[in-house]
Amino acid sequence: MTAAVFTVSAPAVADGQPTALGGESRPARARPTVVLVHGAFADSSSWNGVVARLQKDGYRVVAAANPLRGLPTDSAYVADVLRSIQGPVVLVGHSYGGAVISAAATGNRQVKALVYVSALIPDKGEALSTLSAKFPGSALDPALRRVPFKNADGTTGTDLYVAQEAFHAVFAADLPRTTTSVMAATQRPIAAAAFADRATSAAWRTIPSWAAVATRDKALPPALERFEARRAGSHTIEIDSSHVGMISHPDAITDLIRTAARAKSPATPSPATPSPATPSLAGTGSRALRLIGVAGGLLLAGAVLLAAGRTRPASRR
Repeated sequence: MTAAVFTVSAPAVADGQPTALGGESRPARARPTVVLVHGAFADSSSWNGVVARLQKDGYRVVAAANPLRGLPTDSAYVADVLRSIQGPVVLVGHSYGGAVISAAATGNRQVKALVYVSALIPDKGEALSTLSAKFPGSALDPALRRVPFKNADGTTGTDLYVAQEAFHAVFAADLPRTTTSVMAATQRPIAAAAFADRATSAAWRTIPSWAAVATRDKALPPALERFEARRAGSHTIEIDSSHVGMISHPDAITDLIRTAARAKSPATPSPATPSPATPSLAGTGSRALRLIGVAGGLLLAGAVLLAAGRTRPASRR
C-alpha cells in the first residue's frame, strides 16, 4: 500500500502494445494491458508485488491512482485512464476499487475481463453502504477514525482512516507488523460520503469476470465476497488471506489475472445462474488456493463500512 513497503518502482502508463522483456515488439496477438485499481486506505503501490510479476511476463501494466472521493468521481477518472490506453484491457479492482471498475468499464469494448480482489461488486442502483452491510463479520467500522475537512467552496466533509493501532488486525493480519505499521502511517483516506453513493451501472453483467475471495478477511466479510462473485457469475478462487491478498499472496492474485488475460473469447456471463464445478486444490507459489463451487456465494477498499459462478483453478507458474 505504500511505496516504502516495496522495492519495485511505480509503472508508467502503457500504450497497450506489449513488448518482450528485451524491448522488442511481439509479432503475435497483442497481450492486454493490465490496469490495477486500488481501494481505500491504500495507494497504487499496494499492487507492486503483482506489477513486478506481470512485468516479468511481458505484460504492460498501469496502476491507476484512485482519487477515493466517491463513486461518480472515481469511476469517471478511471474511465478516462482506460480511454488513454490502446488495445485490449484486463481491469482489476481491490475492495472499493471493485465498485469503481464496475462503473468505469461500462460501455468500453476494450475491457475484455474484470478481476475482483476482495472486492465490492455492486449491482446497478445498489447503495454501497447497503451492500457492505449485507453480511456480518466485518471489524472495520469500529476501527475507523473520522477526520473532518473543508472543501474549497466552504462546505465540510469527513475522511475515514483506519486507526493505526487496529490496522494490522483488521486490514492485513497476515503481514509482518513492521510492514503494516508503515502501511498504517501512509494510508490514504476515503471520503465518508462515498458510502451513500449508488452504482449507476454494473459492467460485470456484460463483461466476463474473475474473483478472489479472502477467507480471513476482517474488513469485508468473506460471505459477502462469495455472494457477489456468485451473483456476477465470476470464475472464483479462495485464498487463505487477509483483506490485502495482492500484498500477502501476490502469486495467487497474479495467476488469477493471467488466467483472465489468457481467456479466449469468453462467453457473456450469466449472473445468478453460475454453472457448478467440482472444488479442488491448486498450488500457487508457496500458497494453496481452495476453489469453491456453486454453493459458496469494502470494504469499500476500504471503508465503512464472490461462489463462484464458474470456478476455475488458478494457473501454476
